[in-house]
Amino acid sequence: MPEPVPLARVKDLLTEEATHRTLPREAGLALQHAEGIARLSSAETQKLIDELRTLPFVDAAVAVKLADILPQYPEEIRLLFSKERVALDEAQITRLLEIVAQYR
Repeated sequence: MPEPVPLARVKDLLTEEATHRTLPREAGLALQHAEGIARLSSAETQKLIDELRTLPFVDAAVAVKLADILPQYPEEIRLLFSKERVALDEAQITRLLEIVAQYR
């Protein structure tokens, strides 16, 4: 399975490509979406992902989702983990929110 790519990185890649040539319509729309959603720089996003990955219950895909969304509430965490095979307890949810809050 390929490694997930955070929106901040997508934004950087598409912005770089746009400096060399006109982007196809779909790529331009993807760039607009990434610019509107990505709130952290690529470096900050990667730091956050790396920190989240130190937790044993966070895989790469979930770490990228958390870094893209920057959840503020326990319900958002529960929603992101709803399709995962991990049932989080309140302490784990609180820990995730604490880590994400450092980057908001």
